[in-house]
Amino acid sequence: GTAALLTTEGTAVGTVIENQRIVDLPLNGRDYLNLIALSPAVTAETTPSFTATGRQGGDRAQENFSIGGQRLQFTHFTLDGIENTDANWNLWIFRPSIDALQEFKVETGVYSAEYGHEPSQINVTTKSGTDQFHGTLFEFLRNSDLDARQWLQSTGAKNPFHRNQFGFEFEGPIIKDRLFFMANYEGLRDSNTLLQVASVATNRMRAGDFSASGRVVFDPLTRTFTTDSSGNPKAVSAMPFPNDTIPQNRWAAGTQTLLGFYPAPTSAGDSILSNYTRGAHTPTNWDQFTQRIDFNESTKSFWFGRFGWDNEFNSTASLFPGQNEQYALTAYQIMLSNIRTFS
Repeated sequence: GTAALLTTEGTAVGTVIENQRIVDLPLNGRDYLNLIALSPAVTAETTPSFTATGRQGGDRAQENFSIGGQRLQFTHFTLDGIENTDANWNLWIFRPSIDALQEFKVETGVYSAEYGHEPSQINVTTKSGTDQFHGTLFEFLRNSDLDARQWLQSTGAKNPFHRNQFGFEFEGPIIKDRLFFMANYEGLRDSNTLLQVASVATNRMRAGDFSASGRVVFDPLTRTFTTDSSGNPKAVSAMPFPNDTIPQNRWAAGTQTLLGFYPAPTSAGDSILSNYTRGAHTPTNWDQFTQRIDFNESTKSFWFGRFGWDNEFNSTASLFPGQNEQYALTAYQIMLSNIRTFS
């Protein structure tokens, strides 16, 4: 641990997470934003926004942090000093690979006017190239062969799961001491199957036979009426269908069409309790690329530019087939910076 130092030149309070910790600390999914929880006054793993989840999807909507007791939506993100915050939900837009990062800082206090926007700031800086060539090639694999069964699944074969995360980071000089590059790519192929359990109408019910349900099904055409104190008609009795079975000539038009959207049980019998199970396939695929160029024009002028591209597709699990929510998103980010001393 490190002790917080008193900053006398400003009122900002924050925590810097440097490259060494970003790369070395264990991260589920290689997501550096999990390290925000290393800062004081941060509450992580909070319930995500329902609206953002339904419209944005993916990790953006799932990663929520309360910093300094503020609302989850009161966090502002920057990347290399430029805007990296979705204007609709205050979520991050572009998330580089951890191998492309130099450091990031979580600002939780009264910071300078250059930040603004929200009560808490997450400011991220990417790595620049160096005068020597350095590279990293990585691949991480997780699969169901090494996992236990899902807790709902007591018997049978394990639901298949395969997660492959791979990529590279390469940096070095183009012109020694003056022009440098850093290139990074990371991809994810995640194929997961989640057990879904539901209670649905039995096959006999789907044919109109409710005799095994333990409930009486009344024929609405045999109802007798009286009136209540206000003079409104009130049904007081009716005759049950024979054998609690609704004849098909009494079914509404389109009933069979609607039953096509409502799955039949996967377990035999007349019990409707948890009589339907299925393995819901939920793929998640994304690719991202970061390219940065640094140029030392002179002792008074320094340039750097960065291009970021991100393409994502993910699907959520639903109880029934054909109801999975799918999200496709592509993000581009480009920036150019010049730091110049005039006198």
